[in-house]
Amino acid sequence: MNLETNKIYTFKLTTGEEIVARVTDSAINDSFIMIEHPILTVLSPQGLQMLPGLFSADLQQKMQLNISSCVCVAETRDDVRNSWIEATSGIRTVSKQIITG
Repeated sequence: MNLETNKIYTFKLTTGEEIVARVTDSAINDSFIMIEHPILTVLSPQGLQMLPGLFSADLQQKMQLNISSCVCVAETRDDVRNSWIEATSGIRTVSKQIITG
């Protein structure tokens, strides 16, 4: 899979954790890609929850993700992507709906 710059992806890590992040540079080398705002997804009784992926890092800075620690990478589904955007920027995206009467 070729990762596109500025696109949001879900990364399943070898530890079993899932993180959602925006790829800022996928062409660094074969070992790392650059990401921003990694958010950890957690299942709870209320459904899918999003938590900061790193608590002690400056999340405004880009960071490296070691590709060898990923089991798989997938495009993030729309509802999770919209929640990620809201969590990282405060901007709530509006989904397009057709109203029928």
